[in-house]
Amino acid sequence: MERGTEWGAPSSHGAGQGAAEQAAVPGRIPLAVVVVDRAGLVSHWSRGARRLFGTPREDAVGRPAVDLLPVFGALPDDEIAPSGAYAAYEGVGPDLESSLDGRLSYPAAGRARLRVPERDRIDVLWWAYPLVGPGPERLLVLAADADALHPDGQGAEGIAVERIAPGFALHTDFPGAEELARQLPEILPSMSVGEGARIVSQVLELGYPVLEFSQNDRVPVTPDWGVPRRAERTARRERAARAAASGDSVPPDVQDEGEDLEYVAVRERLEFLNEVSGRIGTSLDLAQTIIEVSKAVVPRFTDVAGTYLREQVVAGEGFPDGVPDTTTMWHRVAVEHTDEPGRWDDVVPVGEAMPFPAHTPFFQCMTSGQPVLVPRISEQMGHAIAAQFEKRDIRPLINNRSMLVVPLKARNVVLGFMILLRHPERAEFNDMDRVTGAELAARAGLVLDNARMYTYQESVAETLQDSMLPHIAPRMAGCDIATRYLPGTLLGRVGGDWFDSVKLPGSRTALVVGDVMGHGLNSAAMMGQLRTAVQTMAALDLPPAQLLRNLDDLAQRLGDTYLATCLYAVYDPIMSELEIANAGHIPPVLVRAEDGRSDLLDLPTGAPIGVGGVPFESVRVPVAPGDRLVMCTDGLVEVRGEDIGVGLATLCESAAHPAASMDDACDTIIRALNVRGGRKDDVALLMARLVGIAPEDVALWRLALDPVEVGRARAAVREQLHEWGLNSLADHAELMVGELVTNAVRHARSRRVELRLVRGETLLCEVDDEDHTLPSLRSAGPADEFGRGLRVVSTLAREWGASRTSAGKTVWFELTLPRR
Repeated sequence: MERGTEWGAPSSHGAGQGAAEQAAVPGRIPLAVVVVDRAGLVSHWSRGARRLFGTPREDAVGRPAVDLLPVFGALPDDEIAPSGAYAAYEGVGPDLESSLDGRLSYPAAGRARLRVPERDRIDVLWWAYPLVGPGPERLLVLAADADALHPDGQGAEGIAVERIAPGFALHTDFPGAEELARQLPEILPSMSVGEGARIVSQVLELGYPVLEFSQNDRVPVTPDWGVPRRAERTARRERAARAAASGDSVPPDVQDEGEDLEYVAVRERLEFLNEVSGRIGTSLDLAQTIIEVSKAVVPRFTDVAGTYLREQVVAGEGFPDGVPDTTTMWHRVAVEHTDEPGRWDDVVPVGEAMPFPAHTPFFQCMTSGQPVLVPRISEQMGHAIAAQFEKRDIRPLINNRSMLVVPLKARNVVLGFMILLRHPERAEFNDMDRVTGAELAARAGLVLDNARMYTYQESVAETLQDSMLPHIAPRMAGCDIATRYLPGTLLGRVGGDWFDSVKLPGSRTALVVGDVMGHGLNSAAMMGQLRTAVQTMAALDLPPAQLLRNLDDLAQRLGDTYLATCLYAVYDPIMSELEIANAGHIPPVLVRAEDGRSDLLDLPTGAPIGVGGVPFESVRVPVAPGDRLVMCTDGLVEVRGEDIGVGLATLCESAAHPAASMDDACDTIIRALNVRGGRKDDVALLMARLVGIAPEDVALWRLALDPVEVGRARAAVREQLHEWGLNSLADHAELMVGELVTNAVRHARSRRVELRLVRGETLLCEVDDEDHTLPSLRSAGPADEFGRGLRVVSTLAREWGASRTSAGKTVWFELTLPRR
C-alpha cells in the first residue's frame, strides 16, 4: 500500500490492574483503499488493494466493484473457530455487497472470507463509508488482512489476542484525526485536494476505522449503530439462562460484558447528543436551525428525518395557544434523507401543510408530548398514513421501516415534531433510541424556540420599522425617486434612520434623509416624531433653514436624550434648482448628467438637531435635467476603524456608475459599500433623478381681483389644454378652475392671484393667493348659495389639496392624463 497508509487506533479503555489483567495494546495493520463511483465502478485501487486482493490497478479501475469483490460476505458458520480470536464475531454486520450496490446509506463494517488469485481465501476485515456531495465518488472501502494475526493467538509483534473487531467509533475522541486528514489525500492521488478534503470530512463525520487487539476491551460502538453482535449477545443470554436454571451464579464474564456494553452504549449516546448540541443553534435564523437539526441526525441516528412545525411558528405569530387537535395545521419544513436524490421531493415536498388524524402516531406524539416508537411500519399502518396524501402513494417510502416520532417542545408546548425512519436493513429503533430521541428533541426544541422567539421579535421590529418608513411614490413632479433601507446587521432591525419626500406647492418636492443617533425602539420612536414634524412643517412650505431651526426647537422641547442629523432639500423642477440645508449630516452627492461627474456638495455642516442655539444655512444649487441627487445616512459609508473619507469616495464613485434604472443604481451603491464588511448601523438611501419640467409644459396667468377674471381663466385653460392635445380633460378642468378662481377672487386680500397649469405625469392646476386661511369642505343644503365648489373639486379630481405658503396659500388639484 502507498506510503503513510497504515492506520490504527488505540483501544478505547484503559487496562485493568494486576498481572492477570493484561492491558489493551494498540496495533497497526496495513489497509487497502478502494473508491467506488456512482456507476458502481472502481475509480481508485491502492497498492495495498493490489497486494491484498491480487488484482493490478490497471485491471481494477473502471470495472464493476461487485465483479472484483464477488464473494465478500459474513464468515460461514463452519469456518468460524469455536474459541479464541474468531469466537465472538460470527455475525459481524451487513454484507458489503449491500454497500457496493448502494443499498446502504450508513457506514458498515464486517469480517469476511474472500477468494483471491493465487491465495485461495483470505480473512478480511472491511469498512464501507457512503459518500455524498457533488463529487463522483459514492463509496469508500477500507480493508485489512486479518490473517496477519496468527492462529495461535499471537498477533503482530507477539500481542496476545482474544478477538479481532472491525468497527466504527465516534470521532470526538479520535486522536489520529489530523493524521487521517493528512494521509488520505496521499493514498488517493487521483483526486484533487478539494475532493480529498471532502472525503476526509465525511469519514470523520461518520466514524473512523478501529482495529482492536485486546483481551478485555470492547469496541466502542453500540450493536445497534455499528457492528451488530447478535450472536455474541445471544451467547451471553444463553449462558446467563443456563446459570439461572441450574441455580448457579451468573458467570463473571457475562456480568462484566453486559456492564461494559451498557456503559459503552450510554457513553456513545451522550457523546452523540453532545455532538448534536454543538452542531445546532449556530444562528438564530429559524430556517437555518431547522436544517441544522435535520442534518445532525442523518445518517448517524436515522436515515430519514422529516420536520414539521405548527402553522403559528412558521408564520412568526408568536407562541401557539392551546393543545393541538385534528384541525391543527402542520407545515413540513425540512426533509433530510440518504435515499437517492429527488425520491422524497414529489411525494412529501417541503412547504406543504396538513392536519393529522387522531389515529396516527403523529397525532399521539403531538398531543401527549411524548415520543412514539413503531418498531416496523406494517402494511396496515402504512396504508393508514398514506391515506392522508392525496394521489400520492407514500407506502413504498415508509413500509417496513422502523419509525420514531419525537416532539419538539418548549415550555411544555409542542412546537412541532420530527418523524425519524430507518431503512429496513438497519437495526430497529429500540427503547434506548426512544430515550435518545426524546433528549435530542428536547435540545432541538429549545434551540428552535430561541430561533422562533428571535424570528418573532424580528418580525415585530420589522413591522414597526416599515410602519414608520414612508412608501414613497416612484415619481413626483419633475423627479423620479428610488429608496433603500437596510436594518443594522448586529444591533437589531429597529433604528432611527429615515427618508421621506413631500409634495410642495409650485410642483416642488421636498427630499429628506435623517438619522437619530442610537438604536432600538427609543430611537425609532424619536425618529417617528421627527419625521412627522418634518412632514407637517414641509406642508407649511417653510424654507429649509427655517424648517431645521423649528425641528431643533421641537427636539429641545421633547428632551435632551437624543440627537439627530438631518438633510433637507427642496427641488424646484421649473426653476431647475435645489435649496438645501444640513443639520450635522453627511453631504449629498450630485451626479451630473452632462459628463457623469459626481461630487459631494459643499454645504455648511450645521449642528445636529437637538444641540440647540445653532443657526442653519440654506444653499441654492443649480441643476440640469437628468442630474441625480444621492442622499444617505452614515451607516452606508462609515466602517469602524476606517476613515469615513474612504466611504464617501466609494459613494461618489459608485453613484456615478451608469445604471439601467434607478433601482439598479441604488443596488450598485449598496453592493459597492456593503462588500467592505464591518457595517453595524442601519442604512437609509434616497436617490432622486431630477428630470425637470420644460418651460413649454408650464402655463402661468396672473389674474386681477375681478369676477370677470373667472371666465377669462376658464377660457385660457381650455385653450391651453387644446394646445397640449388634452381636450378630453377640458370640461372637468374648466369647471374646477372656475370654482378655485372664484374662491380666490372672492376671498383674496390683495390684488395677486395666480393660476398655473403644469403638464407632467399628471395635469396639475394650482391657484395662489395671499389669504392664509385654508378652504375646507362643507355640507351644503338645497337652499345654500355657497359651499359646493370644493365638493365638485373633490368629486372630479384625482387628488386635491391646500397648503399655506410664506405669501398666503395654494389650492391645487390633479387630473390623470389620458393614455397615449
